[in-house]
This record gives sequence, structure tokens and C-alpha cells, in this order.
Amino acid sequence: QSLTGKLLVASPILVDPNFDRTVVLVCAHDANGAFGVVLNRPILASVAPQLRAWTLPLSDPDVMFQGGPVEPTAALLIAECPELEAGEWLMQPLPGLGVLPLADVEAPPGRLRRARLFSGYAGWGAGQLDGEVLGEAWFVVDATPADVFDGDPDAMWRRVLRRQPGELAMYAFFPSDPAAN
Repeated sequence: QSLTGKLLVASPILVDPNFDRTVVLVCAHDANGAFGVVLNRPILASVAPQLRAWTLPLSDPDVMFQGGPVEPTAALLIAECPELEAGEWLMQPLPGLGVLPLADVEAPPGRLRRARLFSGYAGWGAGQLDGEVLGEAWFVVDATPADVFDGDPDAMWRRVLRRQPGELAMYAFFPSDPAAN
């Protein structure tokens, strides 16, 4: 079953420092692998060089985000633009929301409502993400466009978990270091 358009929320057993307490939007997932972006890792980098003369409605905080450890020099724009058709996006994880590669786009298409810039991405080979989900490294939850443009990335992991039903919400209070408790 495809996880495209879902959020991956790192479980406490995920010890990879690239993904500790991250929230990842799955932009594409099929039998060949998966592609996603980490939504809650802002980096102190200006977005001006990547956007040339574009005027974009960047969501606060209007800094670049570390989308993941793969190809950290690749710049991707995730934008909300309900006017665009599915074929106009590089990937379209949610209706009206998609991924645009900055290197191939001379000017922003259509009227973008809001946007966020990412450096790099998260990638998984065939079956790799499925195995990690089965191994309980990730909680899979529903995504909304508001998640992509969350204004408080530092609190996002807890906030996404807290809104989940049942026992999953309790993980929002899991300490960063259980040994320090």
C-alpha cells in the first residue's frame, strides 16, 4: 500500500541521527522505493540564492529546511497551488500541493499560496521503507497541507503525535533521553 501523502513520524526506537524526532512527508512511494522530505529541520541558510528573482509566499520561518541526507545540495520547493494539474508537479503528495525542482523551473508556475524551500531529501530503496515501518521505526499518520507549512518546526514532532488517537498520542511525551528520567 502506497504511503504517498502520509507523514512518517520517527518513533523513539529510530536511532539514526538524520531522523531523530523528525516528521517526514512522503512525496512518492511505490515498489521501487520512496521519496520524502523532513518537515521539521530548519537550517540557518538564506533562501535568496536559490530563488533568484522569484517573489514567493514563503511560510514562517522563511529559512531553508534540511529535507534529508540525500543530495544535500539539491533544492526543492514544496508549494501549495490548487490551480496546477497533477502532471505539472514533479510529485504531488496531497491535492493542490506538490514538489517543484528549482533547477528546472525558471519562474514559479501559477499562483502559489504558500511555499517552503528544502535542501536535500530522504530516500529509500525498494522495500526499505516498508521494512522500517514494519520494524516500528516510523509511525504512519495522515498529513495535511498545514503540516508542511508548520510555523513551529521545533514542536512539530510532539504536536503531530499529540493529535493522534489512542495510545499513539502518548509518545508525544516520550523523553528525549529515557535514561535521564
